[in-house]
Amino acid sequence: MRRADIARLQTDSLPIRNHGGSPVRLLRTAFDYLVYLMVRALILIVQAIPLSLLTALTGGLARLFADVLRVRRRVAEENLALAFPGTSPEVIADTIRRMWEHLFLMVCEIAHSSRVIHETNWRRFIRLNGVRPLVKLLLEDRPVILVTGHFGNFEIGGYLLGMLGFPTHTVARTLDNRFLDRFLNRFRGATGQFIIPKNGGHRQIEETVERGGTLALLADQDAGRKGCFVPFFGRPASTFKALALLSLEYDAPLAVVYVKRLDRPMTFEMGVQAILDPRNLADHSPRAAVEHITRWYTSELEAIVRSAPEQYWWIHRRWKTQPKVGRESAGRPAADCPEHRAA
Repeated sequence: MRRADIARLQTDSLPIRNHGGSPVRLLRTAFDYLVYLMVRALILIVQAIPLSLLTALTGGLARLFADVLRVRRRVAEENLALAFPGTSPEVIADTIRRMWEHLFLMVCEIAHSSRVIHETNWRRFIRLNGVRPLVKLLLEDRPVILVTGHFGNFEIGGYLLGMLGFPTHTVARTLDNRFLDRFLNRFRGATGQFIIPKNGGHRQIEETVERGGTLALLADQDAGRKGCFVPFFGRPASTFKALALLSLEYDAPLAVVYVKRLDRPMTFEMGVQAILDPRNLADHSPRAAVEHITRWYTSELEAIVRSAPEQYWWIHRRWKTQPKVGRESAGRPAADCPEHRAA
């Protein structure tokens, strides 16, 4: 273990002091810290193993999780059957296996990235696709909203943008284990990425766009009953309206972006799928504009997923919430986007 790693462990080892907390809380803190130490030790081991060997190991782990332990197998099977109707069970099983391999490889890439990819050599690992219009927007005074999903190595995306001189404010869920959360956010912030907590970060989000900053969000999770229902792989999916509302309220262009792994580990295509300027929706009513934007970015995310289905997180219950059926919803369109203000 390197001296710097030991120093970081010592810096983080402040957890189990009794500040009047209950025994249950202290026990939970001790357990969380033990898990954190185990994860740190595992990452150090991963960093010591060449990526070429890790690729073989991730294949074995993928078969274990997909075929033996069958972790979230039913959810993944249902999602793939909905997204690709008519696909054979054998193809679905193979896609699930490759998805798990992708997820494990993604963790390995994150562990190695800070030691491998630098300002002087990033072109060896990254291929850019369609980024010129986005760079032009990022150099203007207007805020920009980057929209992506649980596809490819999305964690690398914010890290790379910061390295290239375009730091983002990324909205992310706070991990239940605060030590792991602090550790992950240290990686995220190593090149200038700022993390805004998903819960309770509304004011920080507004401040970011008010001052013309760059906001990044994952926009492919179920939004519950208050979401806007738009098609995702041909099925209504409850989708967050906040991105559309922010874009309209603060005159912020949206860019659907991705980081897709190419033919070998630690090689990526970082690209822009599409860009939408809210100024082009001036003739839309507020409600119609919200629906248009939400439908647009969901469709673009679908196109990205279709390009490499095995690099998508099919273990999320994306279609968990469905529109109500009956008198309450009779005659209403599939995209139900009530009119709101962002503020």
